[in-house]
Amino acid sequence: MNYEQARFNMIEQQIRPWEVLDSQILSLLAVVKREDFVPLAHKALAFVDMEIPLTSDLQNHPGQCMLAPKVEARILQDVAVQKHEKVLEIGTGSGFMAALLGHRAQQVITMEIDSTLAQTARENLQKAGIYNAEVRTGDGAAKIAQAVSGTDPLRGPFDVIVLSGSVVQIPPALLAMLKVGGRLSAIVGTEPVMRATLVTRVAEDAWRTTQAWDTVAPQLLNFPEPSKFTF
Repeated sequence: MNYEQARFNMIEQQIRPWEVLDSQILSLLAVVKREDFVPLAHKALAFVDMEIPLTSDLQNHPGQCMLAPKVEARILQDVAVQKHEKVLEIGTGSGFMAALLGHRAQQVITMEIDSTLAQTARENLQKAGIYNAEVRTGDGAAKIAQAVSGTDPLRGPFDVIVLSGSVVQIPPALLAMLKVGGRLSAIVGTEPVMRATLVTRVAEDAWRTTQAWDTVAPQLLNFPEPSKFTF
């Protein structure tokens, strides 16, 4: 397989037509080797317009996958990470989005509930030379509640928060973890209708929400009851 040709085709035929036009992001996608973050059994699908299943404990942790390339790229463009910024990702998977964020940010903390996937992500990031992304094993939903209670601050607040999966509703506690000027990206809703949602904290007690595009993604584990996160 000609990986470089496949990568070029992915960028030009999938990602650019999906209104990802930021030249820095397109260049980054040409450099970060997506195939190195794909399980060996699915490596031939690395550049296909689809979600890629991740080998793990799928019986207890169903739906674990890499998001489609165009979805990852559009999220990265939406949050517009800057070099001085601190990022929280929930749903590490194999670490590819964390790698992209690591290239753009000063620091990335990424949470993965599946310990096997978390270790795989650490290894993938190390092989890719990404040293500013820390993979933490744990339940991201539980950590949010702990952060609000003050028992686990997750080293926040954050400039950017990315949910690499869908939620029925964005937990208010997550919004409280944003700095003023910070952005949160999440895929919100239930199948068959979900909206890519970008929330910007414009003041201490004010947030602006935009929903510019539609997609569908597996739900992040333990996020089905948003009311449990209220504070």
